[in-house]
Amino acid sequence: MERRQIGGTDVEVSRIILGCGNFGGIGSAPEFFGRGESEEEAFLIMDAAWEQGITTFDTADAYGGGESETTIGKWMASRGVRPEISTKTFNPMAEGQDHGLARARIVRQIESSLDRLGVEAVDLYLAHAFDPDVPLEETVGTFDGLIQLKLIKAYGVSNFDAKQLGATLGIGKPALVQNSYSLLDRADDGGVAQLCAELGIAYTPYGPLAGGWLTGKYKRGAPVPDGSRMAMRPEPYKHLRRPETFKALERLAELAKRHGVDSATLAISWLFAQPWVTAVVVGPRRPKHLEPALRALEHPLSSAEADDVAALFE
Repeated sequence: MERRQIGGTDVEVSRIILGCGNFGGIGSAPEFFGRGESEEEAFLIMDAAWEQGITTFDTADAYGGGESETTIGKWMASRGVRPEISTKTFNPMAEGQDHGLARARIVRQIESSLDRLGVEAVDLYLAHAFDPDVPLEETVGTFDGLIQLKLIKAYGVSNFDAKQLGATLGIGKPALVQNSYSLLDRADDGGVAQLCAELGIAYTPYGPLAGGWLTGKYKRGAPVPDGSRMAMRPEPYKHLRRPETFKALERLAELAKRHGVDSATLAISWLFAQPWVTAVVVGPRRPKHLEPALRALEHPLSSAEADDVAALFE
């Protein structure tokens, strides 16, 4: 498995990062706590990832209301291994609880994350969203303090737009940005991507398959599959249900066939071909869902080929 260094730090990550947002829930949404992968299912996914050299696991304190971190901690203890761990904070741990990036809350949350994970420090600690109610100086200063205390090795931001990232860079320098990015979500083109490329900030996109849209599972005029993102949490993807999207996906399938791969593999290959992409976060529901990302590393695209893929969605 190829590895990449997080710029300006001694942290290295595997080129594929295991997203653990479905362990014990579906992301940070309290209404879905308990509806994600069971501990047994999560263990099978982590075993499969580790066997393939995927040694970086991404989670958050609020994923599954803490169950994701707890499950990773139990897996590490039972297997006697220690992946690189990226975790995040901002969202409430349960309905009605507090959220945000105030100093006292960050300190409380990192301590609880370390307890659930069963470790003395994490490799990467991310602000899970921008907090307009807390001065950036307070948040960045707290992250810097956690580095000094050796509770984290580096910090980053997630779900920050270019303006928010720029404001953060006026105070400190996050080592990493983790945002949604795919062929169907190009909001970071130019702004965030350019800042990361120019300043040597690592960029690790999540949602590489746009909630399953880039796998071809959603068909024109057909009902969505049970258990899919469109069935459970359709709001972020409703805008994709239009003729132009289906036409682009049909063209993607045709091009993938010419490359000898499936649509999902080609979509992730395109991400790996972007020079500012350090690693890609994939969130499999089953071990076999790791396969497109693994195949993508085996089928690199040239710049010209990547441009051809991108042009399908323009």
